[in-house]
Amino acid sequence: MLGSTLSADAHWTPKPFKKSVKIGMVRVEGSLTDKMKVLKELGYDGIELTAPNGPSVEEVARAKDATGLPVHGVVDSVHWKQRLSDPNPEIRAMGLKALKQALRDSKAYGGTSVLLVPAKVTPDANYEQCWERSSGEIRKAVPLAEELGVHILMENVWNDFLTDPKETARYIDEFDSKMVGAYFDVGNAVRYSPPHTWIPILGKRIVKLDIKEYDLTKGKAEGLGKGFRVKLLEGECQWPKVIAALRQIGYEGWGTAEIPGGGRERLQEIAQRMDRIFAS
Repeated sequence: MLGSTLSADAHWTPKPFKKSVKIGMVRVEGSLTDKMKVLKELGYDGIELTAPNGPSVEEVARAKDATGLPVHGVVDSVHWKQRLSDPNPEIRAMGLKALKQALRDSKAYGGTSVLLVPAKVTPDANYEQCWERSSGEIRKAVPLAEELGVHILMENVWNDFLTDPKETARYIDEFDSKMVGAYFDVGNAVRYSPPHTWIPILGKRIVKLDIKEYDLTKGKAEGLGKGFRVKLLEGECQWPKVIAALRQIGYEGWGTAEIPGGGRERLQEIAQRMDRIFAS
């Protein structure tokens, strides 16, 4: 059993990695402080919140003071609905406003990043339009990101946009800013090509990692989305190759689980599996 093999190391995160979860995974009753206390006890190094419309700065400060657990960043909470690639300029303006507020909220929480899905290819937004519209809006937020010292990080997702590491690198480089980078989702990459092949191409553009698993065989047999329904280490991410590639580029920083969460027992299992991944 996993727990029996790692119980002695329950509070150990292999360096240079820092272990985190998304707030939505923490199915623990009580306040943000209560949730963060459990994460601290289980050996997590931090947590990622959502913004805008996240918890108040005061609530976050209380939770951080009580637990000593940092908030390392936020996920843009509206990027799928108020898309920066939408043909309607008013919708794009709303998305930009939300991105700017997320940057401010992350800074206020003590975070260093905003995870952003920059665009989605749709019948009214082809690939080229997604590129032009989204980059145009994000460019308006870059000065604020640079002023605050908070990264805007593009996540590779199943949005039919930036599905190739070279295209992702080119998109990021066009902003010509150290505060724009990649939030590399390991599991999401599997559908397109082995995750470890993305890492040398993206290189230092990778600022943070999402940790999830994917099983191509299951996805092909049961439906694409079903491929995510496997536990960490039981899919096709080829974690030893991923970790080796990350070490080759000198990666140091956060790895945040983005998988179904639960209560204390489930969160403990996730922590232990993440430790095994990072120690690959």
